[in-house]
Amino acid sequence: MKKVILESPYAGDIERNLAYAKDCLKDSLMRGEAPIASHLLYTMVLDDNVPEERDTGIKAGLAWLEKADLHVFYVDLGMSKGMEYAMDIAESCGIEIEIREIRKCQK
Repeated sequence: MKKVILESPYAGDIERNLAYAKDCLKDSLMRGEAPIASHLLYTMVLDDNVPEERDTGIKAGLAWLEKADLHVFYVDLGMSKGMEYAMDIAESCGIEIEIREIRKCQK
């Protein structure tokens, strides 16, 4: 199984974005991948509205880059600033990036 870092929007309409992130996670699993969705996992214990905690979560998620085979960005809902930051880091690390859409959603 490919080890995949999964990105999708979190901030903003959190309820909608969490539902979308779960769909993305399932999509990745159904492709035979082993995804990590740090924005789903870490926001269960860290407050995304507290800058220090948000930074800790982002750093913890990006720590997986050295072990990942692929960094996937699900963009049906657009690219958040956090996703853009993650893409910049992935590009600078030379990790393979893939852009995906799984459904057409209202932005």
